[in-house]
Amino acid sequence: MKTRNKNLITLEEFKEKNYGKRGTKERDELEAGYENFKIGALIYNARIEKGMTQEQLAEKVGTTKSYISKIENNIKEARISTLQKIIELGFGDTLEVSVKL
Repeated sequence: MKTRNKNLITLEEFKEKNYGKRGTKERDELEAGYENFKIGALIYNARIEKGMTQEQLAEKVGTTKSYISKIENNIKEARISTLQKIIELGFGDTLEVSVKL
């Protein structure tokens, strides 16, 4: 049987200790920020896999390199309509959105 280091806590325990339980303002802000980070990272990875620069992607989408950079670096949130343009016009793919309740 493994013994647990008493100084280690799970990520869930850390978030609860430092940001509160799910449903509190601070925790909801943390979780929303993480979701935005993931979107930027997914766009970055897809762009790199397609061998595109930010400038090339921006040109296809009809926006600026700066705006693409801000989305990828979690400085600016992208609207769903913008994500749709990035995925469909920029990458030639289809955006699929699901809601989990």
